[in-house]
Amino acid sequence: MTAEELLGQRKARIRRAVGWQSPDRVPVVLQYSGFAAQVTGTSMADFLGSPQRNLDTMLAAYDRTGPADAINYGAFWPYALCYDFMARVKVPGVELADDDLWQVAETELMPVGDYDRLLETGWPAFFRDFMQNRVLSGIPAERLPPAWKFADALGAWADRGVPVLSGGNVTTPVELLCGARSLPCFFMDLFERPRKVARAMDEMVPHLAKNPVRRALKLGYPAVWVGGWRSAPCLLSPEMWDRFVWPYFRQLVAEVTAAGLIAILHLDSDWTRELARFRELPARSCIMALDGETDILRAREVLGDHMCLMGDVPASLLYLGTPAEVGDYCRRLVAELGPRGFILHSGCDIPANAGLENVRAMLASVAP
Repeated sequence: MTAEELLGQRKARIRRAVGWQSPDRVPVVLQYSGFAAQVTGTSMADFLGSPQRNLDTMLAAYDRTGPADAINYGAFWPYALCYDFMARVKVPGVELADDDLWQVAETELMPVGDYDRLLETGWPAFFRDFMQNRVLSGIPAERLPPAWKFADALGAWADRGVPVLSGGNVTTPVELLCGARSLPCFFMDLFERPRKVARAMDEMVPHLAKNPVRRALKLGYPAVWVGGWRSAPCLLSPEMWDRFVWPYFRQLVAEVTAAGLIAILHLDSDWTRELARFRELPARSCIMALDGETDILRAREVLGDHMCLMGDVPASLLYLGTPAEVGDYCRRLVAELGPRGFILHSGCDIPANAGLENVRAMLASVAP
């Protein structure tokens, strides 16, 4: 089969899973970054040192694991996390030792008075100034655009017959403000100045999905990632979650799916309490990607055929388990959640220290 034929077959398999159509088998998708460096014997500093080296290492890791139906993102740039968290990131080979993992260095970069400035200037101007002068200002120029010229990840993976799913990230207002203010300060804001926080979020949300959606459509990606971690229900009361999370999350997902894109709901931490609310999202247009904290079997029970589930092989199992244990866990997921409306996937990223044979066992578990 040619790479073009494989690409079409795998895209169709993913689309059938999202649409709850009968598949030839359950699809399996890979998501990794640091694992690529570890499994290829590349230092983290080298892995992150140039766009082409990064992409080549990601591809080499795929060649070692065996075939999968898609890769969630095809290249990794650590400073993209700055835009998801509104926080600084420390990188191996820059601030950290060559084989360390990158680290989000969350501090209170946004003083409380900046809520007023955000409302006065508008979100686009505030965000540009904040990122340039408070987040990115200390990063070496060669690590940032225009000096950092991104490689053609979509084309390189297509040459192997592998679709890249996510064409961009949409981060909700909670996550951005929480990262900029820091978690303790932001959670106090929810108690001490809830109206101002809500006004800031109302100003932010119309702007958050536009560029990722435009980019995905222009380049031909099938999906956009909509993420949540500090917005998980386990961290907020039902009343606060209803006010500060769900209206904005729902609006952003609707914007993504209205453009004809799949919304990959990347839900870190435990969302079990509010699973029923996801029935309010467009049917068979989203992938709920779980990391092992949310009860995935309960998610199927609550959501039925409304939404495709993706997950949730735990990082601990991929690192500490045996290939036999990984295979048993994966086959149980396939049996209980498949064959329709399910994609096998790691719980969030495959960890950097995962065993290669464990990842291979995950991929082999879906073989007919």
